[in-house]
Amino acid sequence: MKHAFITGASRGIGAAIAHALYSDGWTLTLTGREAPTLLAAELHAFAVAMDQTNADSVAAAFAAARAAHGPLTALVNNAGAVETAPFAKTSPAQWQRMLDVNLTGPFLCCQAALSDLKAAGGEGRIVNVASTAALKGYAYVSAYVAAKHGLLGLTRTLALELAKDGVTVNAVCPGYTETDIVREGIAKVVAKTGRSEAEARAGFTQTNPQGRLVQPDEVAATVRWLCSAGAGAVNGQAIAVCGGETW
Repeated sequence: MKHAFITGASRGIGAAIAHALYSDGWTLTLTGREAPTLLAAELHAFAVAMDQTNADSVAAAFAAARAAHGPLTALVNNAGAVETAPFAKTSPAQWQRMLDVNLTGPFLCCQAALSDLKAAGGEGRIVNVASTAALKGYAYVSAYVAAKHGLLGLTRTLALELAKDGVTVNAVCPGYTETDIVREGIAKVVAKTGRSEAEARAGFTQTNPQGRLVQPDEVAATVRWLCSAGAGAVNGQAIAVCGGETW
């Protein structure tokens, strides 16, 4: 039985990943700040609340996952958050929040999953859902970009450390994706500037050569492949899912 632990599974990309892995026969543990019980019921999964910035909460969630479904085979670090501000107005507290959620959280989860993944007989997988912000800079999100660059660095380091244990570690880097976070961003632009929703949406799609938002299922399909046996030789990679915006 293959057991995947997915953070930030309540909605958007995380929920799409859960559906994709479930369709491949994975047993799932789904986490969020509130336990995603409705999705868990649909996918016959185990749901648990977890604050990934808190080491005790992470340890408790992983212990509960093992008690429910046994050792882990894969960890998908999907949970994240973004806050915007000009660099000069980025407070130390905001900077720390972005590091805690987007970098320290995955660090804690990787440590909590490590023993199981190393014992998975060459099938262990870690997939970190980063962002194109791990590959390039964006204005007004310096703390988020710094954290995502750090997550990619962690990915590449772990890929080297764990290769001989048969564990692969990769990052998936979506561009702007049709999620609640982006929809909320579009709404803020409309409220602040008076632009139409179509005009605000165009601001989010203009950097994508395909002229559109990425869909959560497209990101999930990449994660699904990285968790499969066929991706066993893919390690330490940052796979951009962004229509060609960057690589």
